[in-house]
Amino acid sequence: MNQKLADLRRAAVVASLRTCNLFNGLRPDDLAAVADQVSIQPLARGEYLFHEGDPAVGFYLVQKGAINVHRVNASGKEQVVHVFRAGETFAEAALATDKGYPADARAVESSQVLLIRKAGFVDLLKRQPEIVLRLLASMSLHLRILLSQLEDLTLKDVETRLASWLLKRCPEGTAQRDERVEIQLPGTKRALAGELGTVSETFSRTLAKLKAQELIQVRGTTVILLSPLRLGKLLSRNLGE
Repeated sequence: MNQKLADLRRAAVVASLRTCNLFNGLRPDDLAAVADQVSIQPLARGEYLFHEGDPAVGFYLVQKGAINVHRVNASGKEQVVHVFRAGETFAEAALATDKGYPADARAVESSQVLLIRKAGFVDLLKRQPEIVLRLLASMSLHLRILLSQLEDLTLKDVETRLASWLLKRCPEGTAQRDERVEIQLPGTKRALAGELGTVSETFSRTLAKLKAQELIQVRGTTVILLSPLRLGKLLSRNLGE
């Protein structure tokens, strides 16, 4: 019975690994080797996975839920680096340094992550250089996300940041059209507010302001852009273009 449970656990872990670009497409024996380095960690909403400076024991794959990776500045203000969701990996930099984690990580909803342990995974990288290339691609994606976020945070107000965030998530070819587009918020409004560098109350007021201008409608976690073209014009005006 114990062996059967172990086999079921490994199968579930392998299935989760396949949802991630870093591991999708690897040979079954390579996926099994990665699965052998995995520990499953459930997290309650608000529970911390690690704190800045904690020893880096490995990197993580979100199996379900959402993980807020953030830094806290000297004045105690929290700045969100990124909110990682199902199928995304984070903290891969832990593989390349002996320093601790460079930020805090907290579950913003009931979550479960897979810890890919550092020691065993580094040994696997030495045998499978293909995974190294995939890892570099994953870290490059994180860098692009950070650069995009830095660009958004330099915008002068929350309305401008939110308009930019929504337009970037329009399906290809629709951002310049005068037609309705639905954007699914990837998590809670509070989490998204953190990504935009604001608080939930200001975020809600900004949504209401865009609704009053008949630029959007909000239905639960869905934001409907009534005209991406007009929202883009608002963004251009706010940027002084």
